[in-house]
Amino acid sequence: MPRTAEAPSQGEAVSIAPRQGGRDRYFDLLRALALFRVVLYHLVGWAWLPLVFPSMGVMFALAGTLMARSLKRPGLQVIRGRVRRLLPPMWVLGAVCITGMVVHGWRPGPSVVFWILPLSDPPFLAAEWSGDMAEPLWYLRAYLWFVLLSPLLLRCLRRLPWPTLLAPVALSAFLSFGYLSLPERIDSALTDFTTFGACWILGMAREQGILRRLPRYVIPSVAPFVMLAGLWWAVRHGFGAEPELELDGIPTAQALWSLGAVFLLLHFSPSWQTWPPRLRRWDGVITLLNSRAVTVYLWHNVCIFIAAMTWDRLWEIEVLGDNVPWLLESWVPVLILAWALIAVCILLFGSAEDLAAKRRPRLWPNGA
Repeated sequence: MPRTAEAPSQGEAVSIAPRQGGRDRYFDLLRALALFRVVLYHLVGWAWLPLVFPSMGVMFALAGTLMARSLKRPGLQVIRGRVRRLLPPMWVLGAVCITGMVVHGWRPGPSVVFWILPLSDPPFLAAEWSGDMAEPLWYLRAYLWFVLLSPLLLRCLRRLPWPTLLAPVALSAFLSFGYLSLPERIDSALTDFTTFGACWILGMAREQGILRRLPRYVIPSVAPFVMLAGLWWAVRHGFGAEPELELDGIPTAQALWSLGAVFLLLHFSPSWQTWPPRLRRWDGVITLLNSRAVTVYLWHNVCIFIAAMTWDRLWEIEVLGDNVPWLLESWVPVLILAWALIAVCILLFGSAEDLAAKRRPRLWPNGA
């Protein structure tokens, strides 16, 4: 099922506060860039942005790396910890969204259970605000399934590394031909798995040292061809020819492009325990985004909706419409306003991530 929403990934599967000397700051930088790109993409909708930086593939790969690292402990213990970190921030969003839907006349049915445990898509109203609130939950659903399947995926990866890595992409191509008809709930979950499963497994492969066994020239030689195969698949299925058809709507193309890009990003990745001099000034922002990755991702759609609606009202002020129409048509002020609203959401709801991780709640965890 095509996806228009994108997501974040997150510190330890969801997001954890950076620890001095204990984190790979290169991964933190990738995660922060992915979050910023997601917000920008959902505001401006430029079809080429996922090609420049495939945020979701990056986020799932980083989460897969951390999951494989954690699975040195008992699998059930790791899964329980990840699920505990994931759900409370979602419940906060659900409480706000369900309250609003009930006020608008919605009555809960059995599927409301998916607002508690997102094994499938939760119900929401057709109203735009409700859809904007529920749309990011596809990422949490996909993430939850990856977490539950990780012990099995890791076992398969150790025995058959390359077949395990390529299996999701092969299954995505098979599903794209329409040979298999599945119920909507199963189809959407399976599509997400086949689209981003290779990136998750690739992150696990990096942590297991499988990529280091390859000669240094292999990945830079092969990865561009994987990306070109994704681009070829996308063009063959209407990308570029149909303006409304984006890479997110072509799962196999996105799977190939993301896999090739993540291959390169993980291959060339430095291991930064401290920031290079040019990046030190951004430490507070990157630390904050990593510490509140789930909050930013869950609430950014609503913030964009409110920011755009508020900015559009300025057209009612004639002096602005007559003298600075270029400013009212610009997306830059809307982006700034959206991030200001995201900052408010971090202050209001971000502490749920600390409580979920059994940490002392903090309002603004930027490492200061």
